[in-house]
Amino acid sequence: MLALDLLVNGLIIGLYYALMAVGLAMIFGILKVVNFAHGEFYMIGAYTYTLIALGLGVSPWLALPAAALAGALIGWMTERWLMRPLYTGYGSWGLMKDEYAVVVTFGLSLLLINLFDKVIGPYPMRGPALWDAARLNIGPFMMSGQKVITAIVAVLLMIGLSLFIKRSLWGRQIQAVAQNRLGASIAGIDTARASCIVFMASGVLAAIAGALLAPVINPAPDVGIFPAIKSYVIVVIGGMGSIPGSIIAALLLGVLESFGAVYLSYDYRDTYGLVLLILILLFRPQGLFGERAREV
Repeated sequence: MLALDLLVNGLIIGLYYALMAVGLAMIFGILKVVNFAHGEFYMIGAYTYTLIALGLGVSPWLALPAAALAGALIGWMTERWLMRPLYTGYGSWGLMKDEYAVVVTFGLSLLLINLFDKVIGPYPMRGPALWDAARLNIGPFMMSGQKVITAIVAVLLMIGLSLFIKRSLWGRQIQAVAQNRLGASIAGIDTARASCIVFMASGVLAAIAGALLAPVINPAPDVGIFPAIKSYVIVVIGGMGSIPGSIIAALLLGVLESFGAVYLSYDYRDTYGLVLLILILLFRPQGLFGERAREV
């Protein structure tokens, strides 16, 4: 029974991680950019949710979509004002200057951390729970209401994202841009718009992850650093740019941490993912679902 309980809790933790990692995997897999400000998208979502729910007295259920809107806005601003000028070639169809993108997103990360530290202050604050139920009995399992809500929201978002990419017109255009940006541009696809949609979707996922964790953590200007590091680990384990791989890796990491905390040591819980990363790099450097080489 203990093992089953640990498995369920590990999967729920993995869903937390997946919300963060999938957005990062989307940006790299489709646009070939590593977004070092991804943790700050998470931070903005956590702050937006907390400040609207507490400061304005708005229902947490209304603060959650507000956090998603803030994530979409910061994603749009990042792509439109910072990423788009880095493309070489007419119409933003050319190659991205990767080294510039690293510097720009890293600088954006430092800017947002220090901006929130000066404007809001370094003091952490805790957001209200979406569901105040302390403990729920779901069959043989006991878990908090917030965990149940998080699991449901995460699963719905993953399903919605999958349907959007596979079934919608914009999703098919995004797939075309991921395969060949120049070819997609020649076919008449607005590659700049596709890039913008990807950044906005990534910002929404990260911001919702921050909002859902706001009642558990204490949002602070640097709160996104550690989740971002875990997201990088998950993306590499799953295969750089693979969305299904990132979801599987996130669930695997959540289960590994859940079992390791009980059967090994809770103090080293955050190191288990790094051990798994080292093993993956040694025996399967391309990741679980990654390709051995990428066309350039």
